[in-house]
Amino acid sequence: MDLSRQRELARHLANLRREGRQQSGLDERLVPPDADTAYRIARMVEEELGWDVVGWKIAGMKAGLQRQLRTSSPIYGRVFAPLIKASPATVEHARQCSPIPEVEYQARLGADLPPRSKPYAVEEVGDAVVSLHPGIELAQCRFVHDAAFPPMPAIIADGCGSGTIVLGESIVDWRNRDIANQNVILNCNGVERRRGSAAEAIDHPLVPLTWLANELSRTGIGLKAGQTVSTGTLTGMLRPKAGETYIADFGPLGTVSATYA
Repeated sequence: MDLSRQRELARHLANLRREGRQQSGLDERLVPPDADTAYRIARMVEEELGWDVVGWKIAGMKAGLQRQLRTSSPIYGRVFAPLIKASPATVEHARQCSPIPEVEYQARLGADLPPRSKPYAVEEVGDAVVSLHPGIELAQCRFVHDAAFPPMPAIIADGCGSGTIVLGESIVDWRNRDIANQNVILNCNGVERRRGSAAEAIDHPLVPLTWLANELSRTGIGLKAGQTVSTGTLTGMLRPKAGETYIADFGPLGTVSATYA
């Protein structure tokens, strides 16, 4: 895929995101041949948009979700300003592109994790986290989930479905809490829909965060203080309807709420 086609796809994806539109399928000549090319295009989308990157999302940390996502490794995407909201948050369902609410821990960085030759260790990445929050990622996709849904590299180029992050209050003394084994319940309009834990889905929020720090170090991007990272779904994926309110209950660690109006 030559540079001109990469730039063509980046402009197109930026326009779709800017205008809040999606489409069915993608011209085969514009489908990136591999993940590395797709990530380069995602960076071009950032350039085309000119929007601040205020965070990142991670998906597919374990094999089960990777199979659902049609990938063999975790994936990541940018979260753009101003799409980080405090709980309770409301979004207009009609303006969401194939929305998916995902319950996730959100890590906010208090220090840079810049590119370097030495890999980052979990402990070092943990030291850079200034706060950990219960959260819901309101994922979106610029491609309709139909029979023409394009291969995963096209989804990576689109930012891996990044949308809005909804943050709950920071978890007090999170380093000394049993984050991994805390059961999390996702309720919709008062009815339980899903439940899970970090131990089952991602091991611990610092595990995907460390993976991302090393991926962005390897590619010369790095993580920056003030950015918020959505560390991966604990409750899988489901399709919301207009009028539904989702409340993620993290027990003693807090709750977070998002409504699709």
